[in-house]
Amino acid sequence: MSMQSLYLLVPLAPLFGAIAAGLFGKWLGRTWSHRITIAMVAVSFGASVAIFNDVLAGNTFNGPVYTWLTSGDTSFQVGFLIDKLTATMMLVVTSVSLMVHIYTIGYMEEDAGYQRFFSYISLFTFSMLMLVMANNFMQLFFGWEAVGLVSYLLIGFWYTRPTAIYANLKAFLVNRVGDFGFLLGIGLVLMVFGTLDYAAVFANASAHVDDIAPIPGMTVSLMTAICILLFIGAMGKSAQFPLHVWLPESMEGPTPISALIHAATMVTAGIFMVARMSPLYELSDTALSFVMIIGAITALFMGFLGIIQNDIKRVIAYSTLSQLGYMTVALGASAYSVAIFHLMTHAFFKALLFLAAGSVIMAMHHDQDIRNMGGLKKYMPITWITSLIGSLALIGTPFFSGFYSKDSIIEAVALSNLPGSGFAYFAVVAGVFVTAFYSFRMYFLVFHGKERFGHAHHKAHDGDHEDEEVSADHHHGLAPGQKPHETPWVVTLPLVLLAIPSVLIGYIAIEPMLYGGYFGDAIFISEHHPVMHELHEEFHGAAAMALHSLTTLPLWLAIAGVASAAFFYLKRPDIPAAIQKRFQFIYVLLDNKYYFDRFNDWFFAGGARGASSFLWRNGDVKLIDGLIVNGSAKMIGMLSGVVRHLQSGYIYHYAFSMIIGVFVLLSVRNWFE
Repeated sequence: MSMQSLYLLVPLAPLFGAIAAGLFGKWLGRTWSHRITIAMVAVSFGASVAIFNDVLAGNTFNGPVYTWLTSGDTSFQVGFLIDKLTATMMLVVTSVSLMVHIYTIGYMEEDAGYQRFFSYISLFTFSMLMLVMANNFMQLFFGWEAVGLVSYLLIGFWYTRPTAIYANLKAFLVNRVGDFGFLLGIGLVLMVFGTLDYAAVFANASAHVDDIAPIPGMTVSLMTAICILLFIGAMGKSAQFPLHVWLPESMEGPTPISALIHAATMVTAGIFMVARMSPLYELSDTALSFVMIIGAITALFMGFLGIIQNDIKRVIAYSTLSQLGYMTVALGASAYSVAIFHLMTHAFFKALLFLAAGSVIMAMHHDQDIRNMGGLKKYMPITWITSLIGSLALIGTPFFSGFYSKDSIIEAVALSNLPGSGFAYFAVVAGVFVTAFYSFRMYFLVFHGKERFGHAHHKAHDGDHEDEEVSADHHHGLAPGQKPHETPWVVTLPLVLLAIPSVLIGYIAIEPMLYGGYFGDAIFISEHHPVMHELHEEFHGAAAMALHSLTTLPLWLAIAGVASAAFFYLKRPDIPAAIQKRFQFIYVLLDNKYYFDRFNDWFFAGGARGASSFLWRNGDVKLIDGLIVNGSAKMIGMLSGVVRHLQSGYIYHYAFSMIIGVFVLLSVRNWFE
């Protein structure tokens, strides 16, 4: 098989699986539906491995596969760009997707929409692969919108639940805001460069560095305008402040999609896109500062929200928001390879944490409140140890994968001289303590301490729209006296397989990926942004980096976060309650998620409803119906009411009218003569 055929096989295999399970799942049945979709994703993963090895050997590809449309001198094509950045993303997407597919067999075993779910996740895999393999903006936009559409379907998978419908509608609308900016950015690229091909745009970008964007009423650098507009798309897709509000709500979907979409793939699309567009972003310090500040706000302030969450999936969701902020900060510091490195390590340990949370939820009979758990370590040893590994990787423990990527981000921001780098450094360093605290708060409440299950002390968290989250499909919580147990091998096997890279991949990959020229020409960094060069000079090996961290502030902040969580939730659980009462105003602020949802509901949703109501009352009822439609009818009725008196049916009336008419005509004639 030629390499070009192999390139096509990677996205088309999951598409075939999605079509088979989606259109013919009723006839295939459950078993063959998951066999086919898993086999197709496995084929895609195998092909991705072969392509990765081929790329490592120095072979790349950039060319069209199919011309979709030609308009004037512009061709809209489906094409692939296969380099080390693409190959890395392909491996991440297909490997995590394969684990999620296997895990789904156990998690969705009793669900009526079993075949439909496998179809959706395979279709999502196809969409994400088309996005990362694109060599032009049109195909990028296709993949961008396709993952958004499938995300909408997956978040609202349990469509009989009002909360799920609210969540997927919210995700769809918020992403439309970001995608509008993204589309404007692509339109500006086409307008200025006359092409949507990456290579052609990047090659000519420097010639337009001093140009002013053709935006009426504004004097903005062309590169700044393009980069910020494209990044607005990333703010929606990668859930950056203030377009972050959809991601926590998306936990309404089944847990496997939380791991696939909201940890490893879809939300990282924006990070990948900015890294791919590095030749453009390197031409605008303003855009880079904007990216860095947005990421810093997300990294710190979304972490704060994770501290008070009691739903196990929502704690991990806010952790995802915070870690996406870290990646975005790295992008703003021109440390694109560090951002992709953290994307890769985060994909494994965050997918592990989500799937481990799903394992706990299954054992707890779909009770997701961590206040109803405790002491699960002895009942679920595999889930316990894999959760511990994922948590240690998340907080940046030396020698775990998350340490190498997270510590590299902190160092990169410290070396940056761009405006906003000081605030960004404070945010990412403070975020280390916050991350450690909320991660191990959840870990200790779930796996250690006294057993609190079987009593249903707590319902879903107030204000989280989860009141009847599971009642439609599952019984909620363990019955009195009932004990949890470890989940089946189809659930625990993916946990073990994800735990391995969560420990090892950072140690193995950091040197070639960050300092060995791994990405080559796939990522461009200007000589005016020497952060990566300075990081390279400070790097003396993965082991030396871990040992050096023993004397640095981030490690001790992480230790302090774990120790604080252990003290508050294992030794003195009365203290958090006392702090909550003492600082009730802060708790209320965090509980209401900084009032973003209320503001959006009042200003945007309420404003739209108010404007619609005004236009309906004054435009539709009064103007169109009242004046134009009914008004014209009334006017005709009035005229006809007058005219009908002339149609009496009497001959002498008509004769008299004729005489009067002749008299008037003769009078007018004589007048003008």
